[in-house]
Parts: sequence; C-alpha cells; structure tokens
Amino acid sequence: MMLKLKDFTFNGFNMKNYIIQKSPYVVPTNDGKSIKEHFGLATDKNANISIAHMIAPPGWSEPFQKPLFEEYTVILKGKKQFIVDGDTFVLNAGESIKINRNTRVQYSNPFLEPCEYLAICTPAFSVELATREET
Repeated sequence: MMLKLKDFTFNGFNMKNYIIQKSPYVVPTNDGKSIKEHFGLATDKNANISIAHMIAPPGWSEPFQKPLFEEYTVILKGKKQFIVDGDTFVLNAGESIKINRNTRVQYSNPFLEPCEYLAICTPAFSVELATREET
C-alpha cells in the first residue's frame, strides 16, 4: 500500500509538499527585457531547473551563446526569432522549441511587437552556464 504524503513536520516546522510562487524574482536587465524567475537559482536555489516568464521588447537581441543547459521556450504572445546552428526561423504564439545543451544559438525579437514567452532551463539558468560570446 502506497501512502500519499500531503505535508509533514520537521523540527517543529510544517513542511508542505508544494510551493506556491507569488513573488517571482525580477532579474535586473539593461536591454529592456523583462525577466521574472518563478523557480531557479535566484528564487529557491534550485540548480536543477529554472522557469522564467519573459517579455522581449521590439528590437531586442542577445549575443550568440552555447549554453551548458537544455532550454525549452514556449511562445505565449508575439513572435521570436532564433538562429540555431546557422538555421534562422521564427516561432509564433502557441509554438515551442527545445534546444539541446552545447548548441550555438541566438535569440532576438526584430519585430514591431513585444514577445512574451516562458523559458525553462535544465539545469537552471546561470550567466556562467550560458557561455555567451563576446560582442
């Protein structure tokens, strides 16, 4: 018989079997991009995964990088341009992509409207693991 654990007590503290994130960490940026990390290194110190809500403004781009993590992107609104191993393409709202670690990639929004998306990285995103190319 398997027992389902709903919550438990540890050293007098009631520990729940879930975490509700009501205050994601707002990552400071200088390029106009909005990044709110819901789970990951900055919020709950989880090095295994990061989940962030992003809004890339029109005209935004990042330098090429070859991340040491897998990255999943789900486009919620607008569209986003990708250059992955030399292939250039655009994803629209409702589309998604998984990019394997050690893959050369550049993300941008050369369009006139903002792009809203979710980014999920395993292991968790860090600037060091992004291995961005110098511009």
